[in-house]
Amino acid sequence: MSFFITGTDTEVGKTYVTRLIIQALREEGRDAVGYKPVSCGDRGDATVLAEVSGSLPIEEINPLHFNTPVAPYVAGMLENKSVEREVLIQGFKNLAAKHQDVIVEGAGGWEVPLAPGYRISDLATDLGLPVILVAGNRIGALNHIILTIHAIQARGLKCAGIILNQLEDEMDTAMITNKGVVEDLTGVPLLDHLIHGQDFVDIGTILEMIG
Repeated sequence: MSFFITGTDTEVGKTYVTRLIIQALREEGRDAVGYKPVSCGDRGDATVLAEVSGSLPIEEINPLHFNTPVAPYVAGMLENKSVEREVLIQGFKNLAAKHQDVIVEGAGGWEVPLAPGYRISDLATDLGLPVILVAGNRIGALNHIILTIHAIQARGLKCAGIILNQLEDEMDTAMITNKGVVEDLTGVPLLDHLIHGQDFVDIGTILEMIG
């Protein structure tokens, strides 16, 4: 059971959610690992996924890394290094051949450019996995969630669910009401509402909701 984790934007908690899902699956006895095809800047996200995946070599988890903290398309131009589509796809296939579950974490948001004519959305389409959307719970989140779900579905992919990530300790009116209306507005299940600093997910309930 593999999934593609995308976000409404950067810094909404994709790595945090990916780690929690992998951790929960492994605690259930499943051989789950993470995959971060492309990273830019600090390689900390990929390191987190490598560690929670049973200390796999980071090169297996993250085959392509740029030092510059910008979109991969721009980083590739600055560092004179290209994104090779087949390398990213093959990296997933290699992990999927050896492990029960591969949880793929995208870079930034759904339409982040990786290379000329190739975006995160193209990579997700190539892999053909159901998509879990992570959104920071804040004012404006509903608009970003709806736009991203429409874009996912336009690719012929299933948006399996939404995870709202509470980025702050205190909740305002928008944060409280977002979780109450997001399913009605999108027709996509709200899999979890993570409270700031929460260190677990109810993977059984999530998998049951995804069906």
